Amino acid sequence: IYDWSNMWQLQISYRKCKVMYIGNLECNTGLLLNGNVLPVMNEFKDLGIVVDARLTFENHINEIVKRAFARANLIHKCFLSRDVATLTRAFCVYVRPMLEYASCIWSPHQLGSIKKLESVQRKFTKRLRNFASLDYKTRLQQLGLESLEVRRLRQDLLYTYKILFGHVSTDAVNAFELVSSVHSSFTRGHGYKLFPRQNRLNSRKYFFTERVINPWNSLPAEPKDFKSVTAFTHFVNDVDLSRFVSLGF
Repeated sequence: IYDWSNMWQLQISYRKCKVMYIGNLECNTGLLLNGNVLPVMNEFKDLGIVVDARLTFENHINEIVKRAFARANLIHKCFLSRDVATLTRAFCVYVRPMLEYASCIWSPHQLGSIKKLESVQRKFTKRLRNFASLDYKTRLQQLGLESLEVRRLRQDLLYTYKILFGHVSTDAVNAFELVSSVHSSFTRGHGYKLFPRQNRLNSRKYFFTERVINPWNSLPAEPKDFKSVTAFTHFVNDVDLSRFVSLGF
């Protein structure tokens, strides 16, 4: 890195450089960059995502849940209107994006983290007029909302489509392995099925490119559903994904 920066006459701000060892917490040796020791970090925020050395994203989830609760409470406090539709719309515009930004990277598989994220929407909807006595599933049905867990899964599927069909810069060959004709057990269904790989660690098993394989392969899609991003978005919004989520809805 130092040689490259010299060649292109670009100075490196050493004070802004950190080192984080993914998975190996026993390694605490700092690296040298032109004689400057780079401090070792256990977590770091990159593009708004708090990445930790174990790839659990627990601290990231805690941070966005805390911020989302604060903003949801402000909606109830600052809006003069008690109209349910107005408050629900405000939640979808001002709070929900905080809980879904880049979710393909950090979407959790632990039930505790899933419930923690869901609690923001759960408590917000319970405070709406005449909704306190209803259970969470019924509240969502009457408000025309989905659970945040289902929405994250839909985002996974949509981003998978964009990768496979070249709508983003991510190389599909490096991300997925398409099922070939030799895999006879995968012949039924649509023609873009992904081959599941063996994973030893949970951090890999539940990463986006692995956790999305079963839901993606189960899609009852037809060729017309893959014609465009718009067509696929409409299709996937109508698919029942309840069997792939922990909350069941």
